[in-house]
Amino acid sequence: MPGEQRKIPAPQMTPETRAFWDAAASGKLMIGKCAECGAAHYYPRAICPFCFSDRTRLEEASGEGTIYTYSVMRRAAIPYAIAYVTLAEGPTMMTNIVDCDLDRIRIGQKVRLVFKPSEGGPPVPMFTPV
Repeated sequence: MPGEQRKIPAPQMTPETRAFWDAAASGKLMIGKCAECGAAHYYPRAICPFCFSDRTRLEEASGEGTIYTYSVMRRAAIPYAIAYVTLAEGPTMMTNIVDCDLDRIRIGQKVRLVFKPSEGGPPVPMFTPV
């Protein structure tokens, strides 16, 4: 059905992810940054996944990235694309590619951040081709 939008379930919010989702509600994509080893990571969390330090903080991402890989889900009532996008800052995140012709998505394609509303929760970060 042309123009019909897929419903996005509200993400589960925890005390550890609240700051991330609060930032999403104001249009910002946050990634984790370790003050100990300097590595950026996604999803943001209290413990660095590289050096296990608890000296992590949130840092705003540029919203630019590249499609690492993707798959188009055509058996769904409303087809959609799920993808891994490598952010300009380095981390790779699982997301959706939206607002485009699903047949024209390509590995290595440049994308930019967009937020899509969820059902009763904060907006969810997704990407669209540049």
